[in-house]
Amino acid sequence: MTKESTYQSLFPQIQSLISSETDLIANMANIVAALHNTFHFWWTGFYIVKEKPKFEIINHQSSINQELVLGPFQGPIACTRIPFGKGVCGTAWQQNKTLIVPNVHEFPGHIACSSASKSEIVVPIRQNGEVIAVLDIDSKDYNSFDEIDKNYLEQIQLFN
Repeated sequence: MTKESTYQSLFPQIQSLISSETDLIANMANIVAALHNTFHFWWTGFYIVKEKPKFEIINHQSSINQELVLGPFQGPIACTRIPFGKGVCGTAWQQNKTLIVPNVHEFPGHIACSSASKSEIVVPIRQNGEVIAVLDIDSKDYNSFDEIDKNYLEQIQLFN
């Protein structure tokens, strides 16, 4: 089975899992489980755009009062909070575009949550045009992600 045909058979399953559910976390959890168990990625998960704790805003630690916070995931332990514009996830959020990184060790400012991660794809998830989360997928192999992954993963919507 090709990667594309695997996505084609998986996406109707994902659609049926989330079609009648309105809870964001429940939908994220099922999407992550479906992707992770189908493709056997090293790490699969969502980071959710959330307001920073008030003490960080008061102390002016950043001009951006939001950050990415770890959401549902499968794989080894992960970084909990990622600043806007930092690492692959924060950069994908900042640029509002999917990033495919063939070798994470060559990405400027890469945040190494796991030294086993070699390549990564991060897809912004939008609602009403605003990025509300990013889907982050890591592989233990270099060059694991391509336009096929990008095309299918960009179709993921958390709500119908």
